[in-house]
Amino acid sequence: MAKNKTANPEKEMNNTIASAETGGVNWRRVARLMLVSRALDRTEEQRLVPGGFVTYQFSSRGHDLAQILLGLAMQHPRDAAALYYRSRPFVLTQGLTPEEALRSTMGRSGGVSEGRDIGVVHNLPSRGGATVLPTSGDVGAQYTPASGWAQAIRYRTEVLRQNEWNGAIAAALGGDGSCATNGFWAALNIVTTGKLPFLFFIEDNGYGISVPSRFQTPGASIAENLASFKNLHIVSGSGTEPVTTSALINDAVARVRSGEGPVLLHLNVPRLSGHSFVDTQAYKPADLLERERADDPLPKVRDFMIAQQILTAEEWTALEAEADAEVEAAAERALAAAHPDPVHTRDNVFYEAGSPQRVGGTMPEIGEEAVAATLRGSHEPKQSGPRMNLVDAVRQTLNEELARNDRMLVFGEDVGLKGGVHGATIDMQSRFGEARVFDTSLSEEGIIGRSVGMAMAGLVPVPEIQFRKYADPAHEQINDCGTMRWRTAGTFAAPMVVRIPVGFGKKTGDPWHSVSGEAIYAHLIGWRIAYPSNAADAVGLLRTALRGNDPTFFFEHRGLLDTKEGRRPYPGEDFMVPFGVANVVKEGTDITIVTWGETVHRALDAASMTSASVEVLDLRTVVPWDREAVLRSVRKTNRCIVVHEDNWTCGFGAEIAATITQDAFTWLDAPIERLATADCPIPYNPGLMESVVPTAGSIAASIEKTMRF
Repeated sequence: MAKNKTANPEKEMNNTIASAETGGVNWRRVARLMLVSRALDRTEEQRLVPGGFVTYQFSSRGHDLAQILLGLAMQHPRDAAALYYRSRPFVLTQGLTPEEALRSTMGRSGGVSEGRDIGVVHNLPSRGGATVLPTSGDVGAQYTPASGWAQAIRYRTEVLRQNEWNGAIAAALGGDGSCATNGFWAALNIVTTGKLPFLFFIEDNGYGISVPSRFQTPGASIAENLASFKNLHIVSGSGTEPVTTSALINDAVARVRSGEGPVLLHLNVPRLSGHSFVDTQAYKPADLLERERADDPLPKVRDFMIAQQILTAEEWTALEAEADAEVEAAAERALAAAHPDPVHTRDNVFYEAGSPQRVGGTMPEIGEEAVAATLRGSHEPKQSGPRMNLVDAVRQTLNEELARNDRMLVFGEDVGLKGGVHGATIDMQSRFGEARVFDTSLSEEGIIGRSVGMAMAGLVPVPEIQFRKYADPAHEQINDCGTMRWRTAGTFAAPMVVRIPVGFGKKTGDPWHSVSGEAIYAHLIGWRIAYPSNAADAVGLLRTALRGNDPTFFFEHRGLLDTKEGRRPYPGEDFMVPFGVANVVKEGTDITIVTWGETVHRALDAASMTSASVEVLDLRTVVPWDREAVLRSVRKTNRCIVVHEDNWTCGFGAEIAATITQDAFTWLDAPIERLATADCPIPYNPGLMESVVPTAGSIAASIEKTMRF
């Protein structure tokens, strides 16, 4: 694709005002928004920070003109933008009021997060223009969710034929420092290989806090370095010259809207204040500070508007006074606003009936009751279905749910023609097409981040991560996704089901493919975790997850995928297993074993090796876990062993043991025993592997020990 590198874009200042008006720029509105933005910064810096009312303050001076022009060009109701902490001017263009802005930075009720998140970490459902996707506190984490929204635009227009999405685009705003992050490069691969309607909006102020751009990218210009990148149109120039900047932005947005593919717009802007209010910029040379002050876009907009007779000097002064008065009045109202009620601090970690999100998943469009109706399946499995392996049960459930819900998409590395490295998606692509079942690049950050954007755009993403260890590069996106509902006070959510094969294989282990690690994910906020021990439960839990309204990890143990231990009759296409309901797979009266996943079968083998009456409880879901079932069983048997494959230290068994100690201590006739994998990686050699994981023999020995106490 042809490139467009503007070598000396300032020459475009010689254009006539008519050419600027062709782009439809309302310069009075631009000026007013800039002045309001400056007044907000000034009020915070001079009054609210010294007064202790604002604890995190980030000025946008110097970046404001470019952001405002972009925001005014993104008014399609299906547009979306992913931002960073210096993006408040853009949010003002999408309808954020000065009072909302100040309530947010002061952490007051009525702010965009109800005091839960930093005040410049914005989110905003569409108010007629772009949706402002929930901002992350992680640098570079904005890019892949925006790429997912862009792919959702493509899917909704070309597959679902929803004309209201035609012409929409996704944009990601970021500083030059963010171009060094995994998220940037992951999104770059996604949008260029897919030729998606995506805009990289890079605001290059030359520094990442105090680190110059030359440490972020060779030669300090991401535009020059990407000049040969395929399927990417590059535009570069000034972000402070009114006509030049407007022309560059309008051209970039128009190209993306026209379907030409992604554009990278690289604009040079000054950072006229420190990284945050505590940053004195002492690391910058004096001459650079002077050049930056001379490049301030606000005086340039003033001079331009007066020269073009858009307004007079007196009218500009009046406009300044109006903006100052508006912000001053907003500050007084924000200062008088109530603090958020601590009673609600723990709300919105997960979906709560009666409190649906406004953006994300299917619920905002089809309604809360319609989603609830899909969860009213049968809780009794059919016993007459064909007996099948766990992996076949997963595949059949995916096929059935794909056929039922045309918003569901399955993707990941090798899930397309190959059918997945474990065979869970065999023949799915040929049945449902490449738009719904597709391969991705080898980037877990990209897989999960893309899923987040798709989910916010109303799709149901079902990404596969090939092995649990491989999910590690995606943890920024995983964490952001889980906390999204809470961080936005219930406004946004990204329901999805992430399928991950976990644990050791039936014949071998190794440190890279055999990780279970559910305790790490149980510690993360906002994620549900299903961990079936057999094919029937896999069907019921997967169907419940796919029709649910929260992000969910679905763990498929490798040792059960195609072995007799996990094999069960297919329970039926309506079968569902509610989360948080354990299964008593063996009743007993002497001792309780609490376990999940593959170790359920080892516990059953161990029970058959002893004379004790052993009750084996399969949790089935780790988040939420069935506390009442565990306590009920322990109060019956008065003894308990917790068995899991995850590592010993800080394993989830410790949480269960602590709960029993707290709530059923007086019922215990013996100390709680724990069996878990030793605190070392899973070895490759089968004999070494069996020496570190719980075995039927070691579980049986623990039973005997506990019974002798």
